[in-house]
Amino acid sequence: MKRFWDDATVHPTEAGYEILLDGKPMRLPSGAKLVVSAPRLAMAIAGEWQAAGGGKGGNMTFADTPLTRLGGTAIERIAPDPAQTIDAIARYGETDLLCYRAETPDALVQRQHLLWGPWLDWAAVTLDAPLRVTTGIGYAKQHHDTVVALRRAVASQTPDVLAALGIAVPALGSLVLGLALAAGEMDGETAFTLGALDELFQAEQWGEDDEAVHRRAGIRSDILLAERYIVLTRRDG
Repeated sequence: MKRFWDDATVHPTEAGYEILLDGKPMRLPSGAKLVVSAPRLAMAIAGEWQAAGGGKGGNMTFADTPLTRLGGTAIERIAPDPAQTIDAIARYGETDLLCYRAETPDALVQRQHLLWGPWLDWAAVTLDAPLRVTTGIGYAKQHHDTVVALRRAVASQTPDVLAALGIAVPALGSLVLGLALAAGEMDGETAFTLGALDELFQAEQWGEDDEAVHRRAGIRSDILLAERYIVLTRRDG
């Protein structure tokens, strides 16, 4: 679409922070105003609209405004009824990537143990969610209490964080890593590296494939976007 505005700015209100395009409030598909509660998020959203298209009359796509898309998802799709989103995210805890270990080679087995193990310990201690580990392709059925604890941890998140987890957790294949990211216990680069541990190990051994590199770049971008959005929504940050 063509950029039709000169300036994107932030306007504080009693309800939160509006994003204005040439002084007019930005609106969501429903017609409601886009209002966010964190000032840094509002400034970042205004910043992506100020940059989009390069100037008035320039071409832009909604790929230029990823923070806006997450904000709109949080406001319109999640906040009114978060249950469906909570369920979808929490289900990843039943088949968490960190619980499925290689049988061979020894170098990969050791790397998984050293790098994944501490985060399962974190989940057990911090979330009261000890997870069972298996090797090979066998399914590790998690204890009912663990599943409940993980769902409780997801349900405690704000709509904003749920929107971010909605892209980060599927990208990682791990609810534990997603919750650690949301808690500020790890950064996005670390989460990406841990989530791609097996694939990165194979690349070390056998070399890279261009298609795999491109796909991992997209996954990394999603995880870093989720991290950035979570950080921006922290009003005390």
